[in-house]
Amino acid sequence: MKQEIIDAFEEKMGYQFQDRTLLETALTHSSYSNERRWEKHRCNERLEFLGDAILELASSEYIFKANPEMPEGDMTRIRASYVCEPTLALCARELGLGEYIQLGRGEDMTGGRDRDSILSDALEATIGAVYVDGGFACAQKYIYDHVLSDIENKKMFYDSKTILQEMIQGEEGAVLEYKLLNEEGPDHHKKYTTAVIVNGRQIAAGAGQTKKKSEQDAAYKAILILKAEK
Repeated sequence: MKQEIIDAFEEKMGYQFQDRTLLETALTHSSYSNERRWEKHRCNERLEFLGDAILELASSEYIFKANPEMPEGDMTRIRASYVCEPTLALCARELGLGEYIQLGRGEDMTGGRDRDSILSDALEATIGAVYVDGGFACAQKYIYDHVLSDIENKKMFYDSKTILQEMIQGEEGAVLEYKLLNEEGPDHHKKYTTAVIVNGRQIAAGAGQTKKKSEQDAAYKAILILKAEK
């Protein structure tokens, strides 16, 4: 991996590695290492395994301290929304992580750089890399800066369809609909555009690689618009 790529991503992360091979490994998808017939450990799967555990511990501590009277079941549900694949993929997109991942040609051509599973796994791998390089305090700061920051908006994105439904139900007689506006691209790399319509009025449109994700994006944008109107 080119030095300037490592430099650029370190700057976005806000962390400078002592051992930069850890970051390079964290950014290497198995499709890339398989193409080159590298040993299995040279992809990011081991670091992802470790990062997942570190993320769960850091987010658990954050929720525990922020909610001193919250019961265990509620804390478990909140943590699940923080560390789920869609939320982590959103955090990865905010970091621009997709453009730095080393992908195999086939995975790259089929939209792997914007696939939730690849992005969330790579983000967890970078957490694991920071932990191995600098310890828990550095990994915790990285998590706070790039996962737990602005968490209320991220939670709103994750739960956008439910939140929008509840908002609309509060208005007597209001009808909420999702309408598919466009579908483009080959089967392996589709892009869907969906509109949110309330009482016949189009509030917002969103896009995604699946119909569900385009609806989620549209719902999130609609929530922001409706809140601003109120």
